[in-house]
Amino acid sequence: MHSRTIQRAVLVWGFLGALVSGSLQAAIIPAAPAIGASGYVLMDANSAKIIVEKNADERLPPASLTKLMTAYIVESEILSGRISLSDKTTISEKAWSWGGSKMFVEVNTQVSIEDLLRGLIIQSGNDAAIALAEHVAGSEEAFAGMMNQYAAAFGMVNTNYVNASGWPAPDHYSTARDLAILAQKIVTEHAGFYPMYAEREFTYNNITQSNRNSLLWRAPNVDGLKTGHTQEAGYCLVASATEDGMRLISVVMGASSEASREQESLKLLSYGFRYFTTKALYTAASPLNSSRVWAGMSDNVELGLSSDAIVTYPKGEDNALKAQLAINPVIKAPVAMGDVLGTLSVSLDGEVVLERQLVALADVPEAGFFKRIWDYILLFFFNLMN
Repeated sequence: MHSRTIQRAVLVWGFLGALVSGSLQAAIIPAAPAIGASGYVLMDANSAKIIVEKNADERLPPASLTKLMTAYIVESEILSGRISLSDKTTISEKAWSWGGSKMFVEVNTQVSIEDLLRGLIIQSGNDAAIALAEHVAGSEEAFAGMMNQYAAAFGMVNTNYVNASGWPAPDHYSTARDLAILAQKIVTEHAGFYPMYAEREFTYNNITQSNRNSLLWRAPNVDGLKTGHTQEAGYCLVASATEDGMRLISVVMGASSEASREQESLKLLSYGFRYFTTKALYTAASPLNSSRVWAGMSDNVELGLSSDAIVTYPKGEDNALKAQLAINPVIKAPVAMGDVLGTLSVSLDGEVVLERQLVALADVPEAGFFKRIWDYILLFFFNLMN
């Protein structure tokens, strides 16, 4: 890389007065707790950092955790305006007669999308899942195709859906990592719907059922998301909690009992909150550097990030974080806002923990003829000297 680029990066970091390297002893953090489950993950919801994982990519039956994708798609359809919470759909024979957990809809009755969504999330109704799938896509089979398209778009590479409810099927599987990715999408992209996941009970057809996520009662900082259980899948739970502005997502698959999935989830969440922290080092569109532009109507362009730079790292390691800006050594006009002109890298103990593109925060149109000629002469000598 151009020597001037390295120098500029170091000067900018020091000028910002942010986290700087130091010689303090690294924080001592215990190993993650042993978790009794087939696969599990602990993720920070804001940085997407995986803090703890085991068998995170092992394909396992997700049981009713499947309904997280069903809910996400229905919520997306509502946000897009294609359907609304007040819409009503007619309950089919298939939805009404399906086994397993139910919200107890009646065949050929009209039920609102809002009631079905609550029946899906709170009561884990298989009947609600099928009714919603048929309303959105015409059939559960077509809806499963949508689910797989969403999974592919999210990078859930070890997930395949056959149905909307999580009913056992040979080719119906997911992983702890993929479910953490999906949960993060719900928490961050569908915040308007997220409070529904914390509702403790829902009454439909004069039948009141409690949310199957008992952590909503046991841990005040837990506010979602979903449980699952079949004989094949064991006991599963995707949970999310907040503490001191930090949000964590835990995924436990294949626990031995309902009590176990809750206890193991609490172990993961407690470990993450106790020993890790998450900070936004820089915010989107904040200038991090002003760089020379050649042959432009302006001689400089401010560089920044298109999204916030959020890092999760062990508590007490602030002084071990190091950042560096790598900027294109020669930037020529025209420059359009959003053009990628470098990178920001943040490392901890030599390991890169975050990398973001540096983009132009403003347009720099090309200068007139004489200004361009003069800048090209200056640029020739600049390159000769460097």
